[in-house]
Amino acid sequence: MNKPHRVTLEAHGIRLEPLDYQHHDELLAAAADGKLWELWFTVVPEPSQTSDYITTALAGQEAGHMLPWAVRELDEGKIIGSTRYHDIVTPVERVEIGYTWYAKSWQRSHVNTTCKLLLLGHAFDALGCQVVGLRTDNFNFASQRAIEGLGAKKDGVIRHHQARRDGTVRDSVMYSILASEWRDVKRHLELRLARHGTAAPERDPAGGVEPSPTSDA
Repeated sequence: MNKPHRVTLEAHGIRLEPLDYQHHDELLAAAADGKLWELWFTVVPEPSQTSDYITTALAGQEAGHMLPWAVRELDEGKIIGSTRYHDIVTPVERVEIGYTWYAKSWQRSHVNTTCKLLLLGHAFDALGCQVVGLRTDNFNFASQRAIEGLGAKKDGVIRHHQARRDGTVRDSVMYSILASEWRDVKRHLELRLARHGTAAPERDPAGGVEPSPTSDA
């Protein structure tokens, strides 16, 4: 597996830009679209926490276990969310995709499908991953449906796994896609985008807010 590095990914009117402090104000505006920080089972930064959110992501990048992006919608030219690789384990050729959230006006659109197509493609085709994992809070049913809609297989549930930011402890629902499954998953995602169109926020069941898998979830 090749070592993950900062890279820009782009397709279907969406660009994943390596996250940096220059994205601060636009991330703040995106999170304010729907006041996403009010969702108790996710970690979307409150306005006063946006700088710390970026700092934590970049620290994880420096440590080698994260690779974060800001999500830009190119027609309107603005940042609409964020996503990242995390729990990168190079010796076993594995990454996970998470910390994903989008402004409310872009949820249930083509954006999530496009982002996952870009991230999965980079993981399998460029990095040489053998497996890509995804996880979500046991109470984030929309995220579970979205992940299953991508074609990921449910591995199981880890009970009493991670602390949420409100002090409660969640169960984590674990999913994965193997390299051997990528060809069919890719075809499925490409057909989904072709069916729904990618020029505007068409409704897409793969959308929605996915929770952060951190201990703050």
